[in-house]
Amino acid sequence: MGRKVLVLNQDYSALGICSVPKAFLLVYLNKAELVAKSQGFVLRTVDVEYPSPTVIRLHRYIHLPYKGVMLNRQNIFKRDGNRCQYCGKHEDLTLDHVLPKSRGGKTNWDNLITACKRCNSQKGDLTPEEAGMKLYQKPFKPSFLVFLRDFSGSLEETWVPFLAKREKMY
Repeated sequence: MGRKVLVLNQDYSALGICSVPKAFLLVYLNKAELVAKSQGFVLRTVDVEYPSPTVIRLHRYIHLPYKGVMLNRQNIFKRDGNRCQYCGKHEDLTLDHVLPKSRGGKTNWDNLITACKRCNSQKGDLTPEEAGMKLYQKPFKPSFLVFLRDFSGSLEETWVPFLAKREKMY
């Protein structure tokens, strides 16, 4: 049951993603309503079948002043597709500062990339240009909605109208 559910605020704006059991519990406890259900999946008890949610909407509005993507290892790995940005390898991954910290490089979205240990060691205290290494993509800070849409691991078709609608508002 590794599927995910899009959680919408009361105004139908995207809030986040949760597991199917958590979403079902929110609907069952009348804290949220089922907006879209999965085709072909149901939740069963001994004598009752319930639709499996893919999108739910909370009954109460949750005020979030800032919805940004947290800068951490896992989110940088997700942004970079869990591959080294120099050679494309998927094993032995670590983080690399494009402009090394020792030369004034900051620890932020625009300076951190995923790199395998071998490439990170080969690059050392140089910039990619100085080391003769080419980046697959320039590092960037993903927006909250882009991160939900592109990097959550799975994108249900039922999520698209809510993510596309909200993104146009920015």
